[in-house]
Amino acid sequence: MDTAPDSTPDTALAAFVRGASLDAKTRARLRDAVPEEFFTYPGGLTAREHQALTYERLRGAGLAAPPAADLLADPPALCALLDRAAIADPALFHVMLLHYTLALGPIIRFGAGQDDTAAEDGAVSARESLESMQAAGTLLMTEVGRSNSHLSPRTTAHHDPATGGFVLTTPDTRAAKFPTNTAHPAVAKTAAVYATLVHDGRERGVFVFAVPLRRPDGTVPPGVRIVPAPETTGLQIDYAAVLLDGVRVPYAAWLRDGARIDPDGTFHDPAGDPAARLTRSMGVAPPVWRAVISASAAITRASAGMLAAHSAGRTTLGRLAPRRPLTDYRNQQEAVLGALAAGYALTAVAAHVTVPRPTGPVGPAGAAGASGGAGPDTAWAPWSAVDRDLALLKAAATAQAQQTVSACRVHSGAPGFAADERLNAYRGLAHAYQNAGGDNELILYDTARAMAALDRYTPPDPDGAPPGGGLDSPRTPLFLLREAERRMRDRLQDRVDTALRGGGDAFTAWNGNLALAARTAAACADRIVLEICAAAAAVGPAELARVLHLHALNVVDRRAADLLDEGAAPPGTLEDVRAARRRACDALAPAAADLAAAFDLPAPVTAPTAFLTGP
Repeated sequence: MDTAPDSTPDTALAAFVRGASLDAKTRARLRDAVPEEFFTYPGGLTAREHQALTYERLRGAGLAAPPAADLLADPPALCALLDRAAIADPALFHVMLLHYTLALGPIIRFGAGQDDTAAEDGAVSARESLESMQAAGTLLMTEVGRSNSHLSPRTTAHHDPATGGFVLTTPDTRAAKFPTNTAHPAVAKTAAVYATLVHDGRERGVFVFAVPLRRPDGTVPPGVRIVPAPETTGLQIDYAAVLLDGVRVPYAAWLRDGARIDPDGTFHDPAGDPAARLTRSMGVAPPVWRAVISASAAITRASAGMLAAHSAGRTTLGRLAPRRPLTDYRNQQEAVLGALAAGYALTAVAAHVTVPRPTGPVGPAGAAGASGGAGPDTAWAPWSAVDRDLALLKAAATAQAQQTVSACRVHSGAPGFAADERLNAYRGLAHAYQNAGGDNELILYDTARAMAALDRYTPPDPDGAPPGGGLDSPRTPLFLLREAERRMRDRLQDRVDTALRGGGDAFTAWNGNLALAARTAAACADRIVLEICAAAAAVGPAELARVLHLHALNVVDRRAADLLDEGAAPPGTLEDVRAARRRACDALAPAAADLAAAFDLPAPVTAPTAFLTGP
């Protein structure tokens, strides 16, 4: 294994990107776990061969990286491994995220300390198979036939008093678990299955069960049916639906999180009730959100670096000024610098959320803690009840990554689309995680509902007069966003309350205001992001403060309609923002190469036309 020192340029910007949580030896080990050969695939592979190589690489990375339990206990290390996987190959990131956080994560978190005697069965053997990389981990949570299925899965786990174990069943095809990465016929899979526990004729809440779905020889256990889905190019993994027909698992497969069934049949659950149990069972989500936020930052940096490499030194033949450098044109200059700025902003957010926070807010003005059950009441999905601000930042980060990656692909011209699949793959990953890991829209709606009810939420205080210096001041964008958020929340609350006072039910009151709810929660997310960026800029180098200010201006531009509609900004604000952005870009343009170099991207990433120099 290569343990050479980290190759990141020795600058303050590079130190910010690299972070201070990991030493050089750990960084080198994680880098070696995902070597540069993982950044490309051989030509001519079938879909199944492509997937098999992805799983082979997953196994190799897992064996080369630190032990899984150590990674799960060290968010910066796990995120660093997953970041490199995301930059190398989004499909590898996806299966790796599932393996560590959503298959092993529940086993370690909910199964730790169980005193079951059947140590050779159930959760113990499942953990061993996953930690040894003999099986790949997968997740069976969402059901294909109903929306919001997380809240009440129809897949059941009936306790069998005769054996002490459980019988798992999906009652019909509409309760099939989908999407899952289970289709490859030659890859062993072990699943974390979310099911409604039925005991003594009563539904006791949603629990997780560790279930082997495919053996190393490719066969499936009795009662397991795996239906491959059609091939897709969006995020290339082995999608399938899974149905369970009377699948028997031992008591030890129940990841019971302190719950138990006594020998006399009495059921105990420290959660207290099924609603609280659902929130606890979904408590594995924070590691997922941290990883998705961090990976969003990573692919945004990679995309920005690719666009910067494409643009640098490139001349144009436009008749206004033949042989003029491409980046002299405002549209390309602002695209390059804006992408770099988004990369730095999301890096600040990723660094913020990967710091372990057992309790307390995620955002500087946030509310919910990461300890499980600390978030507000929810109506559409369970996620905000687990950790409102972390879920919200996941939604913001994936949306920003999607926007930036798409812009980088467009501004890279034909090479960005056809010479390398990387930008398309990054865009597919960002697009997938608009829904995966918690649907972004549902997260926004539940966040807005908590904001309107002041449920563990405090609106930003009025800041008085705008800061001096106009939009050139780094304090102005945050001032504007705080003011707009406060006014939007007040208007949302008033509209919902008016509907309720008029005799409408909760569904009618909220259904008529979903668009405003989404914008209000998105404004809150943008404000939290800018607060995190302001905190990073206050302690970072001057170059970091300047590039983060450019990102803040772009956020104001994106939020201009709401700012104007709420009266938080006067007419003419858009023109002022665009003028301020031009000035910011003029100041940053000479440093563009240094800003991109600090990302320290592997060589295969920034060479989309490298095939021209090949053998």
